Amino acid sequence: MKGRGRKRGGPGGGGMQNLVRQANQMQAKMKKLQEELAEKEYTGTSGGGAVTVVVKGENTLNSIKIDPEIFKEGDPEMLQDMIMTAANDALGLAKKDNEEQMEKITGPMNIPGVL
Repeated sequence: MKGRGRKRGGPGGGGMQNLVRQANQMQAKMKKLQEELAEKEYTGTSGGGAVTVVVKGENTLNSIKIDPEIFKEGDPEMLQDMIMTAANDALGLAKKDNEEQMEKITGPMNIPGVL
């Protein structure tokens, strides 16, 4: 009558407990990484460096630097476009880094809305 006293949970026993423990560890790693990424700075530029925008990983604008020479051209629309381009560049870098770093913890996950 072998097999009657077999533990539940599959091979190695405690399958559900192991899954919960692993999920908790992954969640803790993800939280720590999100905190680290929130403090990182990402720099975007446009106009050959005439405009530089720095954002934090939490998607907040940290600084904008504009070369004074750009004001001599007297084209506010061009300056607005350059600021927007530089900001989008920096935010794109932050998003890409966030996704890459999270994938190191979670593996490739293609579930919309999870991260």
